[in-house]
Amino acid sequence: MSWREIQKQNFTSWPKLAAFLQIEGLQGYAHPHFPLNLPRRLAEKIEKGNPHDPVLRQFLPSLEEAHKTPGFSLDPVGDQGARKSQKLLKKYEGRALLVTTSACAMHCRFCFRQNFDYVSKDFTFDQELKLIGEDPSITEIILSGGDPLSLSNTVLQNLIQHIVAIPHVKRLRFHTRFPIGIPERIDAPLLEILQATRLQPIFVIHCNHPKELDADIFQALRRLQALRIPVLNSAVLLRGVNDTPAILHELFELLSDHGILAYYLNQLDRVQGAAHFEVPQQEGLKLLSELMTSLPGYAVPRYVQEVAGEPYKTPLYL
Repeated sequence: MSWREIQKQNFTSWPKLAAFLQIEGLQGYAHPHFPLNLPRRLAEKIEKGNPHDPVLRQFLPSLEEAHKTPGFSLDPVGDQGARKSQKLLKKYEGRALLVTTSACAMHCRFCFRQNFDYVSKDFTFDQELKLIGEDPSITEIILSGGDPLSLSNTVLQNLIQHIVAIPHVKRLRFHTRFPIGIPERIDAPLLEILQATRLQPIFVIHCNHPKELDADIFQALRRLQALRIPVLNSAVLLRGVNDTPAILHELFELLSDHGILAYYLNQLDRVQGAAHFEVPQQEGLKLLSELMTSLPGYAVPRYVQEVAGEPYKTPLYL
């Protein structure tokens, strides 16, 4: 079965997911523009009958999202101020980010870009490529979204070929959650595209809880690693999901066991509707301190926060 066919099995209806999970009496919030979207692979990892399961909590639209919380906004990381065109963001020296698509493998309820005004179904990047070509300081392109692996291999190949034609670009970074929900997306045609490019690909996956991982996912990621493509993980610190030393230790040790670098532990981006996920920074610092006593240094992520307008992610030091 192709990854597209697998994606069609995603749960997008709370009543259907509730029946599958044998959960009664819990209402899913009907979000007007950010509906439920959960791959079946992840749904199968949720404990039956447990509405507080840490995987489910990340994806179930909650009535708490309707609360308006001071200090939380629709654009918490300053995407709008960094836009150079409809689909190109430039925040940091040497790097530019292409918002490739609004489509994603799943809808995380804490997504900082859930209110972004995407250019729907427009997969041309002429203006963006022109701007990149005119800025020789840009050596790395970040493909984001949505999720760049939502694009077909044909569209991806065409985009990559155009980036390759810009001589000062050296690296191509993918930010993706696809391998966590639909690892079949790392298919042979995609690997051929990545292997053929002169650019150095880098994959940053997004995994927040060890329950999300399995042997199929690690096997898919090993196909990337076999091509000498670094694989890193960027996690978000989330209340009720991974805000304990034991869970974070298990997550980062498991990733390290499979050669995946624990890149970032992100403080929650304060997007409106996600306040119930926030862990105070002091608690986060205490968790990081405990990780440093129990894990080797390479398995401890950098605890950071993205602050709108700052030229780099802000380290939250001890």
